[in-house]
Amino acid sequence: MMRFFAILRKETIQMRRDPVTLFIMFLLPVVQLLLFGFAIHTDVKHQATAVFDQSLTEESRELLSSFSASEYFDIRYAAKSFEEVDRLVDSGRAKAGIIIPPDLSENLKHGRETPIQIIVDASDSMSSSTAIAAAETIGQRKSQEALLAAHPDLAAGALRLYDIRLRAWYNRDAVTVYYMLPGIMGIILSMTMIMITSMAIVRERERGTLEQLMVTPMQPWELLLGKIAPYLAVGYVQTTVSLLVGLAVFHIPVRGSLSLFYGLTTLFIIASLTLGILISTAAKTQMQAMMMSFSVFLPSVLLSGFVFPREAMPLFFQGLSAFLPMTYYVDISRGILLKGNDLSALWPEALALLLFIAATFGTAVKKFARTVR
Repeated sequence: MMRFFAILRKETIQMRRDPVTLFIMFLLPVVQLLLFGFAIHTDVKHQATAVFDQSLTEESRELLSSFSASEYFDIRYAAKSFEEVDRLVDSGRAKAGIIIPPDLSENLKHGRETPIQIIVDASDSMSSSTAIAAAETIGQRKSQEALLAAHPDLAAGALRLYDIRLRAWYNRDAVTVYYMLPGIMGIILSMTMIMITSMAIVRERERGTLEQLMVTPMQPWELLLGKIAPYLAVGYVQTTVSLLVGLAVFHIPVRGSLSLFYGLTTLFIIASLTLGILISTAAKTQMQAMMMSFSVFLPSVLLSGFVFPREAMPLFFQGLSAFLPMTYYVDISRGILLKGNDLSALWPEALALLLFIAATFGTAVKKFARTVR
């Protein structure tokens, strides 16, 4: 037992000498619990909605007020044509579209059914199922109200004056794997790239070879760039394998350009690599690097929109997710594979990844340069 307590005392002293790792180990669970306890909600409300109101009557305004009052639809865009609604839903700026025909008021006066078209972006199955259920409920309730007001002798529910016609785009049958697999590709890339490069500098430091690199004529940015460049090929191989498995096994549709998909995936791979190299310059030990990588990985899964829609999160956490490259890659992969989006719809995500790369790589170079000096 004396030998056991001697080892126990030695390990305790060694653990106390690494306060950063201790801080991460004790603080990380608290932060993660608070973060995801407040952020994760499956009840998706306030979905951005585009409206093409061809009636422009009191009745159409009342109908739209009912959609807004339900809190499931936020009417943000007043479209002037069907094509404009299509563009807004295609680009992802609107998650739903409401199209009201010009004869709404006349049909209601004469007790005739009026088709109200509801377009829902079903590439996110959780958001779309909530929107579909809410739209059907609103249509039934408004029909009953109109019937009781104009024709009290008719039985409520005998006629649906508001005939809600739902159109689920991009994933009509709500196949879960179509929704999940594009995000899983990003998770695999993110986890691998960040974990590998987060060990790059700290491994050299622990092996004692960092000093040898410091005396070479290489600039800090050249050294860090050389550290991450070989893993681009690894990222391409992972992307290709994931895509082939998705096509061969799960029959995932590819509606957009594969060259654009690989081009924007390259930006995501580089963003993950630069984030990993930033972690590596900040960590002192490989354990610290691993813990820091994990603290980035879990928010990337839960806050990016991969599993839980971002629209259901409080604004603070939506803002926090904007600092994660995975957030943009989820939109890119689903947009190209499921929607067939081109660069005109995805340029904001591409620009965000470029800015992220510049910020993380620039910070890593400055931090490493101070270490060298």
